[in-house]
Amino acid sequence: MYNAMKTAFLLALLTGLVLLIGSFWGYHGLIIAGVFALVMNVFSYWFSDKVVLAMYGAKEVSRQQAPRLHAIVENLVARSGLPMPKVCIVPSQAPNAFATGRNPRHAVVAVTEGCLRLLNERELEGVLAHELAHVGNRDMLIGTVAAVMAGTIMFIATMARWGAMFGGFGGGGRGNDRGGGGNLIALLAIAIFAPLAAMLIRLAISRSREYQADVRGARFAGSPDGLADALERLQSASQRVTIDAGPATAHMFIVNPLKGKDLMALFSTHPPIDERVRRLRRMQM
Repeated sequence: MYNAMKTAFLLALLTGLVLLIGSFWGYHGLIIAGVFALVMNVFSYWFSDKVVLAMYGAKEVSRQQAPRLHAIVENLVARSGLPMPKVCIVPSQAPNAFATGRNPRHAVVAVTEGCLRLLNERELEGVLAHELAHVGNRDMLIGTVAAVMAGTIMFIATMARWGAMFGGFGGGGRGNDRGGGGNLIALLAIAIFAPLAAMLIRLAISRSREYQADVRGARFAGSPDGLADALERLQSASQRVTIDAGPATAHMFIVNPLKGKDLMALFSTHPPIDERVRRLRRMQM
């Protein structure tokens, strides 16, 4: 229920932002923005997972193509009682993993090639158990919707800036009543507000969900040690080899892919790895 309410809030926020920007073009702009917001809301719910997978080139693999990976996931699914998700591999040497999908019956777990190379069987089991915990906790929809929403907001802001520079806010919008100064103010407001809104959406993905997934994942795996060891190795390796991830989707990964290379890492949705490991080591099974 909580995640459903959170998703509804984020979708409402997207609608409000789109309508706000559209209103600068007057009544017709507001109508067009309303239709666009409706389409994006529907698109975010049904297709946001496919967008994320396409962004990172994730490819679904069969049991014959990746027997080791499928065997681990199948064992975890049997213990957790969750439906079998699709299994994907991301063609990146940066060790990382994520889960996506609108619900457990349409879930996907994805790991990078670097993750498969770096981790041993027990550690990989811990990582996959963590991702399946996100599936069980229904964290994936809010994560994938937030990713699409943040990207959409940035796209609309860019279009608004180009529209203000080359066409103004025509159609009887508020900018015409104020002249060029009004257009400039609107442009500056959109240029400043849109990136901040995208950042706030990203921060709306609570750090507590990572702790919860760590705990539940450790129970799926039968021990917290595999995940704890994996997190330590992933932390060290991810600082040397990074995946080309944007701030809008960074929250989806098991370890922050922006760490050490982006100012947005200061506003990370991920709790510190050291603290996650410390909590796992202290778990009583």
